Formats: sequence, C-alpha cells, structure tokens
Amino acid sequence: MPRRTSLGTSSRLPLVLTGDPELLDDLLRLAAAGGVDLDVAPDPAAARPRYARAPLVIVGLDQAQACLRARLPRRSRVILVGRSADQGAPWELAELIGAQHVAMLPAAEPWLVDRFTERVDGTTGGRSIALVGGRGGAGASVLAVGLAVTGVRAGLRTLLVDADPLGGGLDILLGWEELDGLRWSALSQTEGRVDAPALVRALPGRGDLALLSFDRGGLHAVPAEAMAATMDAGRRGRDLVVVDLPRQLDDAAVLALQASDRALLVVPAELRATAAAARVVATVTQHCADVSVVVRGPAPGQIGARDIATALGLPLAGALRPEVGLAGALERGEAPGASGRGPLAALCQRLVGDLVGSTGVAAA
Repeated sequence: MPRRTSLGTSSRLPLVLTGDPELLDDLLRLAAAGGVDLDVAPDPAAARPRYARAPLVIVGLDQAQACLRARLPRRSRVILVGRSADQGAPWELAELIGAQHVAMLPAAEPWLVDRFTERVDGTTGGRSIALVGGRGGAGASVLAVGLAVTGVRAGLRTLLVDADPLGGGLDILLGWEELDGLRWSALSQTEGRVDAPALVRALPGRGDLALLSFDRGGLHAVPAEAMAATMDAGRRGRDLVVVDLPRQLDDAAVLALQASDRALLVVPAELRATAAAARVVATVTQHCADVSVVVRGPAPGQIGARDIATALGLPLAGALRPEVGLAGALERGEAPGASGRGPLAALCQRLVGDLVGSTGVAAA
C-alpha cells in the first residue's frame, strides 16, 4: 500500500479527497498499483492548502457536494470517483465542481491506475514563485522579470506570467510588446485541458523564456479556469514559473498563489509602504505557506530591512539596493537583470538558486 502522507509534506503527490474509508482503501490499492504515494484529505477544508498545487486531484463522490459548498478554486486534472452502485447524477456534479472525468469503480480501475502511473513520469517538477507588491509601484514587476531572465541565464526553461490586469505590462519591461503570440484574451476562451508544449509554443518568447501577458485592448480579468490551465501547463512544461500578481487578489490570483512554492512581497523601505504592506500580508499568507519579504531601497527614514520584515512578521528574503541606471535601462526596453550584473541581478541569482536548490545559479 502507498503511504498516506500529511498535507504538510513538500512533495507534490496526487491528492485524494474523501471521507469514505472503503473508497479510500480502493484508491490506495490502485495508487499502489501505479507506484505512487498519496496525500489524503477527509474534507475540503483539509484539502484546500494543497488543492491547487497537487498534480492530480481525486474527489470522492461523498465529498462532491461539500467541495461545491466550499468553492474550491477551479483547476485542471480533477477526477470524480464513485462506485457503480452509488446514487445521484455524477456527471452533473462533476461539471459543477470542475472535474474533467468521472470514474466509477470497479469498471474504471484500470483507467485510474494509468492516471496514477502518469504522475510519476517526471513532468511535474517545475518550481513556481509569485511576486506581490506591498503597495503600488513597489517594484514587484521589475523583480518578477529579473527572476525570469535570471532563470533563463541559469539554463531553466522559464514561463513568466503577468496576472495583474492593472499593471503596465511585463511585455513592455522585456521590450516584447511587438512580439506575436497568445495573450490572456485568447486563452480565456479556451475550455478543457491545455497541452503544455502547445501553450508554450503559442506564447511570445525568445529562447527559453515564454511570456503570458495582456494585450492592449479592453481590460479583461483572468478567469480562474485559464489561470489553472496556465499554472498546470507551466509546472508540466517549464522548469520555472514566475507570476506577477495584483495587490488585490482576484480568484485567478488566489489560485496562482496557492499553486506557487513561494511568494515574495516587495516593500519599499518606507513607513507608509510598510503599513500598506501589512494589509497585503494578511491576505497573501492565507494562500501560500512560504511568504517572505524583499525590501527595496533607498530608505529615506533609515528604516532597516530587518526592521520592516519584523514589523510584517515575515522572513527577510533579501534587500535590494538602489541601482544606478536601472530606470533608464527600463525606458530603453532593456530587461531588468539581463546583464547579470548589479544589485538586482545578484539578488535574483540568489533567489532563483534558493528556489530550485542549485548553488550554480549565481555563477551562471
């Protein structure tokens, strides 16, 4: 039998959500046949911290109504599982909770074993990091682009996701506004599972960096379903996913945050910025277990970076010193961190190295 793991484990395992002990025994047996361990949650409340990040979610028919009431975020690769003798309309429930498949046991047992086997094919190893500004203009977008560029310099296939509808556009920071490719407005119309390689090929990109951003048309919020497909594709098809989030989290931003391994809150070294960031912290920490702060100088009032981190109750991920020439380079369309030199590049090298567990990033 595979292990039942606690929801605190850092590995990404298929998540089973059921309170039915007999169904759970069947699923543990099938997972063992597929050679995988499982995370097990008895109800939606216990499942929520891992729901968006799990490579596969199996929802027992006994918990379908509870999932509907809990309003768990929409995502891809959800399977509703029951038994042939169960009563009700499973396909209707599947549609309501966003499940793509219904598996009725015992007939679907071989199919379920195949789904478990797919989860150990090595395609879910991408790491993801989310950036949030402690206040408007904090510099989160610049750091997000710097991390993405640094990831590529380190040899990582990277996906950069612009999830802030009111931001200035990450394509402008990269100097890519004229590149052809898929934008949010087109992806928002897509239904069903998105093929990871096909999505990445359709995006604007150069080398190992692909970008999903907004177009210059009307303002469109990102549907949660589109974000779920994007994060899923990023984890399967990229080594690194960097997401720039809005300060006021919508459903798509919450889903991206829940699917991220780490979140960074970028805060200018100012008293008012720290006060504003405290409100953001209260929201962000509800959806990501690993949240830390990056403090951006200068510090007009001589407030220390560690003092700001202490005031916010977060670990200090790093301090970003002022960089001469950065503003001018951005205006010229030069991507932040692209040279590999300066305070921003140095910070990004360390942060990417910490995330992917590589000590060689700093020397890339």
